[in-house]
Amino acid sequence: MAKVLVIEDDPKSADAICAILTDEGLAVVAVQTGADAFLKAKETAFDAIVLDRMLPGGIDGIGALAMMRSGGIGTPVLILSALSAVEERVRGLRAGGDDYLTKPFEPVELAARVNALIRRRVAETSTITLEHGRVRIDLIAREAWIDGARVDLQARELQLLEYLLRHHDRTVTRAMIFEDVWGYRYDQRTNVIDVHITRLRRKIEHADRPPLIETVRGTGYVLRCD
Repeated sequence: MAKVLVIEDDPKSADAICAILTDEGLAVVAVQTGADAFLKAKETAFDAIVLDRMLPGGIDGIGALAMMRSGGIGTPVLILSALSAVEERVRGLRAGGDDYLTKPFEPVELAARVNALIRRRVAETSTITLEHGRVRIDLIAREAWIDGARVDLQARELQLLEYLLRHHDRTVTRAMIFEDVWGYRYDQRTNVIDVHITRLRRKIEHADRPPLIETVRGTGYVLRCD
């Protein structure tokens, strides 16, 4: 049975979310604060996390998410929020969120999105390692190696590298990356993809070796592993 962590400070909302997910046959654990969420996510291997954007106690949803990602917790996260502006959605995705659902929402959509995250998690972990040429990723430990040396990547950087590796030697567009990695429809007004590609390049490329990530002008990027 898949396990889901729900972080929601409002008791009625928490009960409603838990009921929806329980009806889907999921095992649900609920906490009310960002600090409790981080501790619970560290001690238990959840298959998905449902995170309220607005939380009490000094650590809001974005702060809790940042703590989890910096702490090596790669569990897929669905952010729930009454804030529907594009800037807020992008901020949540930049912080490491995998999906974003605005309130109010339909129960069937919440269930569908959580189940989609769980399926993606299962697919990612069905293979222990992903490797081609100079790049290797341990999908269980969530660690990456370049030319045999481990590189320290943030959760989103690792997700981006994994996506490029799964499509190695094929051009992927910015829209593909934004929609498949960030889980949201591409917005041409944001440069979040280019920013993350730049950060990733700094960590995995070296002056004495051929570049790994090639820019395809006006289109996107391609990972060259050989």
